Amino acid sequence: MLPYVNIPFEYAGLATGASVDELKLIFSFLLSYPLAGVLKRIPDTKPYQKNLFIILVSLFYLVGLFDLWTGIRTIFISSAGAYIIASYVEGPFMPWIGFVFLMGHMSINHIYRQFAARPDKVDITGAQMVLVMKLTGFCWNVYDGRLQPDHLADFQRERALRNIPSVLDFAGYVLFFPSLFAGPSFDFVDYQRWITTTMFEVPKGSDPQHAPPTRKQRKIPRSGTPAALKALTGLLWIFLFLRFSAWYNTSFVMSSDYMKYSFPRRIWILEMLGFSTRMKYYGVWYLTEGACILSGLGYKGIDPKTGRAQWNRLENVNPWGIETAQNTRAYLENWNKNTNNWLRNYMYLRVTPKGKKPGFRASLATFITSAFWHGFYPGYYLSFVLAAFLQTVAKNFRRFVRPFFLTPDGQRATQHKIYYDALSFVTTQTAFCFTTAPFVLLSLHSSLLVWSRVYFYAVIGTAASMAIFASPAKQWLVWHLNARQKNAKMQWQEQEQLPRRTQHLLPHDRKLEDPVLGGGLPSDPGKELDEAVREIKEEVEAMRKRGVSVSMPRGQDMEAAAEKKLGRKL
Repeated sequence: MLPYVNIPFEYAGLATGASVDELKLIFSFLLSYPLAGVLKRIPDTKPYQKNLFIILVSLFYLVGLFDLWTGIRTIFISSAGAYIIASYVEGPFMPWIGFVFLMGHMSINHIYRQFAARPDKVDITGAQMVLVMKLTGFCWNVYDGRLQPDHLADFQRERALRNIPSVLDFAGYVLFFPSLFAGPSFDFVDYQRWITTTMFEVPKGSDPQHAPPTRKQRKIPRSGTPAALKALTGLLWIFLFLRFSAWYNTSFVMSSDYMKYSFPRRIWILEMLGFSTRMKYYGVWYLTEGACILSGLGYKGIDPKTGRAQWNRLENVNPWGIETAQNTRAYLENWNKNTNNWLRNYMYLRVTPKGKKPGFRASLATFITSAFWHGFYPGYYLSFVLAAFLQTVAKNFRRFVRPFFLTPDGQRATQHKIYYDALSFVTTQTAFCFTTAPFVLLSLHSSLLVWSRVYFYAVIGTAASMAIFASPAKQWLVWHLNARQKNAKMQWQEQEQLPRRTQHLLPHDRKLEDPVLGGGLPSDPGKELDEAVREIKEEVEAMRKRGVSVSMPRGQDMEAAAEKKLGRKL
């Protein structure tokens, strides 16, 4: 560690109440912005210089800021082991050997950190968790590269590695400093396309004039504005976390003062404890994503609607989606997105035999992987187990209760749907603030104590809901749903037959308009033809705006396209 490096952080810690290591971690995130700007300006034709710069900056972070000499050893063991396994082990078990090696190595450090019991200290486990995602994905990508392309899914084919990368490229990927300590994680193919700048090439058939603006001879588009917005938003979340965590923290819910409040107020405090904890993650992930955007790695092509560059390739969290979630799926899919993608693509789908749908085995394997990846605190497992039951209950409510608040065809909401949505929002948020409390408290005793102080309401509610859906009540709901749809279908059929029964009773010039006359002809062919031509012109204009080279069709082509739109010959 550099001499006297802790002094300014000690003074800042006295002012903010944060630990020295926590402040140094935030400092490293902020320092990554100017360093990412330097990285971006290294000539595109010299990728080896970019790799060397990345490696040197990460070594400075590990040793110069945090004195993590053992962390360098940990990263070397994991990355060298994965590289050797991917290079020399053949056969279908290669990725699983790499997975067991990497998870086993990380588990040792998890156990060591748990016994050390120093949550205020930054150690290598956070960086190693990110590294495990990257390296297990790397092993699968190498394995996919050895298979025939027609044996792979689209995602696998896109990320398959036909050749083992050089040691220098691999080291740059492992030590990419903007995401070293807290992510986001990404696959090697993303890093490869970034460092070779093929990521920024204009797609074939697109107008080069629609390419995002760049500076000088660089291919990486300008990204200062979206990166700055991420940084400012991240700092705002960190500031709010420091304020809210002084009011809502684990010490308070563990104290006797917590029990002085009413039951609804205790639930509200538990909700605010979860919210203040999430703000820390929002801030950290926004800061690290912003540095990745500034380096160019967050680039995700051109938005076809706006024609502007998209920078959400490495987006890891959507705070608005979480805080307004009305169901478990919306809540979970907006949280830690890259970890969810990793679990889905490199565990959930990998344990499923080809040609079959994922089942219980895939779900169980994913659950166990996620739990072990996080560590061995009992609180993690309480949260994961209860969350799994919550998902099952939520699916049952969505399948058997929600349809009553929609029209029988399920296409439109009824006037009472707003009440269902409001109740779903309150239920989802209160259920998850209870469920995630052990994730913050960590220990078994603390978790059960806090749960008991709110009378295990989410456990009781979940158990009662599962009992209801396992009882005859489920069949009662199904019967009423089927009856509702049957009645709606009968009414629709009567309405369809009504015009035919009453048509002869009306004057000839006031016959009810039938949308489709005999022989399948439209009631107003000219009008439908005009609408079809208008839609075709709009599609052509939209394609031009996206930069796709198109030309107006000839008369015969227009006629054929109109026939396709109408679904019949003209």
